[in-house]
Amino acid sequence: MDAELFDVTIIGGGPVGLYAAYYSGFRRLRTKIVESLTALGGQITALYPEKPIFDVAGFPRIIGRALVDNLVEQAAQYHPAVSTGETVGTLTREPNGTLRLATDRETHATRVLLITAGIGAFHPKTFKKPEVDSFEGNGLYYFVKNFQDFKDKRVLIVGGGDSAVDWANGLLGVAREITLIHRRDEFRAAEDSVDKMLHSPVKVKVFYELRRLEGEGKVERAIIYQNKTNVDETIEVDAVVASLGFLSTLGPIQGWGLELEHDSIRVSTRMETNLPGVYGAGDIVTYPGKVKLIATGFGEAATAVNNAAQYLNPKASVFPGHSSSQAVHEKQKEAAAKTP
Repeated sequence: MDAELFDVTIIGGGPVGLYAAYYSGFRRLRTKIVESLTALGGQITALYPEKPIFDVAGFPRIIGRALVDNLVEQAAQYHPAVSTGETVGTLTREPNGTLRLATDRETHATRVLLITAGIGAFHPKTFKKPEVDSFEGNGLYYFVKNFQDFKDKRVLIVGGGDSAVDWANGLLGVAREITLIHRRDEFRAAEDSVDKMLHSPVKVKVFYELRRLEGEGKVERAIIYQNKTNVDETIEVDAVVASLGFLSTLGPIQGWGLELEHDSIRVSTRMETNLPGVYGAGDIVTYPGKVKLIATGFGEAATAVNNAAQYLNPKASVFPGHSSSQAVHEKQKEAAAKTP
């Protein structure tokens, strides 16, 4: 059977993809989301659902899981089709312009393709040291999915980026004791978050690195060392969270003929790629002055969808009007329809 044709198919069901699905529905476009993970939410769901997020407009503080739940509810108003657990493969174009996206499970037909795949396929960096990596699953973690997994435990966090600092702050009041080590004295994290951590009970040790882990079948001790003196120190721990960053790749997307810059897709101010009918938004795209924030991605998603709407119907306006005005108009139409 031929695949059902959609107006817009979105690759990636993270925050930006979910907002794009909402906006596509708002523009009355038949929409589908294709997500490689088994659940919507992207990196937030997979890596840090308990992590607090502070830079989404309108939310002074919101837990990752709650943000995803809200976005799913927002998108669901327009009933987009959702296909999860699918890895993208090839992209082809038919003579009539229809795009066919083949995954490892099926083929999707669409008039417009919107790529919101975040950093692409990703996996955490490891220590590449058997004396450390062998404890993965037995007290060594590369991300925090549930803060309660660390309740009343002595936790060592390794790293100096946003995730390491946010996890240190987030585990306060949950873990019995938190120590964070970083190989430098400068942190690659939001200044406000670093300041909160430094003025909290978290034990911060700079110029320290992890030598090895010890324990009988699970983590019981960490041997750390001062990298200026190479002097070892042993601390008793129940869990180690390593925040070393992630390795990412565009995977099969690299072979679609898109203009790339490193691991990012180049787009115009309309969020168009060099391929007709293919748009991008979120961390996977690049352009001069690009800032990688969820808030930025939301705006890019709206820009992409509105320009895609005009691509599909040249008579359509790029700006659809404000959602509040449209809601009033819809209520008036409903009331008129009920009038005898």
